[in-house]
Amino acid sequence: MLHLIKLSVGSKDVGQLAAWQAARAVTHPPLRHRTRMRPKRAAEIEAGGSIYWVVAGFTGVRQRIVEVRDDVMEDGSACVALVLDPLLVPVAARPVKAFQGWRYLTPEAAPPDLGARSVDAAASGEAALPPALAQALRAVGLL
Repeated sequence: MLHLIKLSVGSKDVGQLAAWQAARAVTHPPLRHRTRMRPKRAAEIEAGGSIYWVVAGFTGVRQRIVEVRDDVMEDGSACVALVLDPLLVPVAARPVKAFQGWRYLTPEAAPPDLGARSVDAAASGEAALPPALAQALRAVGLL
């Protein structure tokens, strides 16, 4: 299994990403992210991999990648569609520097789901913070 990590360009927060995807799933099903480059390791990604979305400089959520398939952009150019499960799974926020395109992410390097947080993080009260506040505190290095 292998994951991808990708910047969610234009999303100010996870809620905005979720709203955009919900609208897109209705108007242009199935829910997918299009990319010019085909992952050479597509079979490993389809074997249970996810796309980890970087929102406002931090990992925020992941989505399972259901299929990697050929597709066509609106202008007729060839592309690859990463067909996504609509469920957004919150993950532990980690700062990520900007990059272009997508990158492979090994399971060992992937941030854990929030449901599987460490005892130390839960004990500190971090889990009880509103997501926007937690993100702001991480941005200034307080979490």
